[in-house]
Amino acid sequence: MNKVMSRTVQPRPRHRPPTRHDTRRPGGAPPRNLSTRSTRDTPPAARTAGPPLRAPETARPAQRPTDVFADRLLAVLSGQRPVHWMLRHTAGRAYDDLARLAERSPLRTHGSRPVVRDIGYYVPCEGALEVFARVSAGNRLRALAFRLELGQDLRWRCTAVEAAAQPRATP
Repeated sequence: MNKVMSRTVQPRPRHRPPTRHDTRRPGGAPPRNLSTRSTRDTPPAARTAGPPLRAPETARPAQRPTDVFADRLLAVLSGQRPVHWMLRHTAGRAYDDLARLAERSPLRTHGSRPVVRDIGYYVPCEGALEVFARVSAGNRLRALAFRLELGQDLRWRCTAVEAAAQPRATP
């Protein structure tokens, strides 16, 4: 059986974006040297006191296509992104199905933002994935299912999408 449950662990957010990380900044103030020489008398190489420069942190590993598409579809079906945002990531009738689903906004909630809790996938054949995701918002749990196929250009595209309909209120 080729069924797999997975969800990559999201890294903890840092206190600032990685683009603002300055590796040239010293860890602390250098010790004061109470000599009588001025900085004009010192050679330029000696003026750069501090720890040696470090290599930037390694990049995050690439996310799986199942995780990427689950997050993208969630953004569209919850109303956070427009449907045309997925145009180049879909193939066949999937875009029409997604547009029809987005009109109903099956994953839109009032209050907390929906989050993908768990992802599983099944490999029916080489180059295809059938994915299901559990989406929670507040105290509700909903389902999202989609199919990904690997194109000739080695890019994954969504070829089918379904979302659980919202339960109707019973009188």
